Amino acid sequence: MRRTFLRLLLALGLLAAAVPAASAANLKLMTTGAFRPVVQDIVPGFEKKTGHKVTIVSDTAGALFRRLRSGESFDVIVLTSDGLDALADLGTVQADSITPLAQVGIGVAVPLSAPQPNIYSVEAFRQTLLNARRVAYMDPRTGSTSGNALVAIFQTLGISSQIAQKAVLVRMGPAADAVAHGEADIALQQASEIRLVPTVRFAGLIPPQVQVYTTYTGAVSAATHEQDASTALLAALSDPGVEPILKRRGLEAP
Repeated sequence: MRRTFLRLLLALGLLAAAVPAASAANLKLMTTGAFRPVVQDIVPGFEKKTGHKVTIVSDTAGALFRRLRSGESFDVIVLTSDGLDALADLGTVQADSITPLAQVGIGVAVPLSAPQPNIYSVEAFRQTLLNARRVAYMDPRTGSTSGNALVAIFQTLGISSQIAQKAVLVRMGPAADAVAHGEADIALQQASEIRLVPTVRFAGLIPPQVQVYTTYTGAVSAATHEQDASTALLAALSDPGVEPILKRRGLEAP
């Protein structure tokens, strides 16, 4: 029902291109890094069709949550499902606007010239990590979703202490950049963020037995002054027609 309603609002929003420019809204969209590539693909078309302008702000899920708790304003936000539920409880977002957008798993990046790593079973993946010289991943202290998930995965694999000795903790930008710059020979991060780095090879997802999928959801701010435009933007992000964009960027429909 919600998707049908949002698609109707999107259709109405597309008509906004015909209204006077004075009605165009300036929107602030906050998003996690994993969903940012999708946002960057969708927003230009949305702006062209509606006349609205969108400022994109990207950060880790934890950092976004802290920024909102400190009072930073926004119109639409894309966050992990748990994070948005917490914001709804705080009254920061409109609970009835929360909409699933995509899900993404953790992938592996290696240098373009490197052989394909064996990540096809849990034991093979574990051994690949143990054999690596340096392993890059997002610093969990930044509030990174993948960074925190990987800490738990390393514990499950029983290799936390070994990884700690060879870890390259990345605080900003894709973890795969460390591989591209020769600072690590393998990187682990959400697949959509690895695909932002063309100078590395996406080797695939980690084994399903230890995989952690993150669902990203969108919502409209409870304090937005641009309700119609914000709802139309969320409708554009959740439209079923964006599924090819999700797949190209390494995500899946929720």
